[in-house]
Amino acid sequence: MKNTAYLILLFTALLIGLYSCKNNDEVFPNVKYTYITVINAGADTLNFYLNGTRQNNASSIFPAGALELQIVPAGLQNYAFKKTGQSVVLFGLPLNLTFNTLNSVYITGESANSVFKTVDTIPQLNTAQTDTLAVRFVNAAPDAGNLNVFVGDTVKFNSAAFKSSSVFYLTGRGKKKVTVYLAGAAIPIIDTAIIFQPAVSYTLFAKGLLNGKGNAAFGLGLLINQIP
Repeated sequence: MKNTAYLILLFTALLIGLYSCKNNDEVFPNVKYTYITVINAGADTLNFYLNGTRQNNASSIFPAGALELQIVPAGLQNYAFKKTGQSVVLFGLPLNLTFNTLNSVYITGESANSVFKTVDTIPQLNTAQTDTLAVRFVNAAPDAGNLNVFVGDTVKFNSAAFKSSSVFYLTGRGKKKVTVYLAGAAIPIIDTAIIFQPAVSYTLFAKGLLNGKGNAAFGLGLLINQIP
């Protein structure tokens, strides 16, 4: 009887040892990550989903607003957008994002065809540079054609086509006159002033439709680019 009990204990110990070895040999997936910023250049207030899970839990993404610098898995993933308050998917958006890159996704309408993406190189400005900032321009206005944009007296973006993104230009801090001209126009369609802070990288973007109303009206948005 004692020998039988001993054999049972020995067999149990062997099973536990084999199971432990199996667990130690398990290969866990090596998930690589990247970064995405979603810019809402359309008229709808949106919620953003990754593989069916909502990502903007704190607040919806309002027109001219953004969901900034989200960490997401690299590679091909299924993204989707819904209008706030609606359960039906407005459109799906499969994206294949490269590992450890800064990606900006611009929503300009209500279909996947209205979306475009940029891979960004954002300047890392020293906070000790109290007079310097960086700014780029993105044309996310579907029917505006090429745009000429002036920021103060020193920065000019020439013939910016729809879905185009400029490089970042360095300029000085402070309140600057910002004017936007349609191609060939002598009178600006937008003439405003914006206060720019130092040691910050900005994305200035055109949004909306030339004859749009309310949230669909042509205008400018301004985003402070974050760096991980």
